[in-house]
Amino acid sequence: MFLALDIGNTNITVGIFNIENGKIKSGPVKVWRMSTSKGQTADEYGTMLMDMFYYNGFDAKKVRHVAVASVVPALNAVFEELISKYFNKKAFFVNHINCGGLKFAAGNPSEAGADRIADAVAAYHLYGGGCIIIDFGTATTFDCVDLKGRYLGGAIAPGPAISAQSLNLKTAQLPQVEMKKPQKAIGTTTVECIQSGLYFGYVGLIKELIARTKKEMKVNHIIATGGLAGLISGEIKEIKHIAPDLTLEGMRIIWERQKGS
Repeated sequence: MFLALDIGNTNITVGIFNIENGKIKSGPVKVWRMSTSKGQTADEYGTMLMDMFYYNGFDAKKVRHVAVASVVPALNAVFEELISKYFNKKAFFVNHINCGGLKFAAGNPSEAGADRIADAVAAYHLYGGGCIIIDFGTATTFDCVDLKGRYLGGAIAPGPAISAQSLNLKTAQLPQVEMKKPQKAIGTTTVECIQSGLYFGYVGLIKELIARTKKEMKVNHIIATGGLAGLISGEIKEIKHIAPDLTLEGMRIIWERQKGS
């Protein structure tokens, strides 16, 4: 088995891929999520992972390779220790060097997050050039890949959860609310008003960035991934593809290009 660990600021996504005839098969056979906590030790995370394997009928001893895409530097050493201790493997970290041959057209490649690199590689591999990848995570990221497969850069905006939390923390009377689609734009309660602002304001943000990006590059495909992709994408007709496991697929592709050969 191939184990992919996508370490985000809010959640850690765990994906297991089967290996047949020495090749990792596309599409994870199992995906789990656990909360990100910078205070957890390698043993605490390791115990949770071992429980996930056991209670879902997977043998952790059959893991042959492990790849990590992390945007939480404080946890890199923790997971390096975990992978060595619990899987007896050396962790492969996705970064601007371990990127599966992704070409960077401009800017500083070292600033590109591992998840964004994996998303770009997977999108070009699966859909071809001229891609916008919108990853709905803690932050909402836009990543652009041109017709030649070069990573151009993109945009970063606060995710809805961050916006909702900010309203709650910075105001005296506004509660923390769940992100959901309201029935109408004019809310009649405080909760409905916040949900309207979050949801429809967020839809407007996405549409505006798509429109401006289309003026700067040829766009053939717009792909959504991340936790809120399904909730938001229905409002935006330009989004034709929803790929919830895009980052994990990118990690698989990068590992095979870097190590599998």
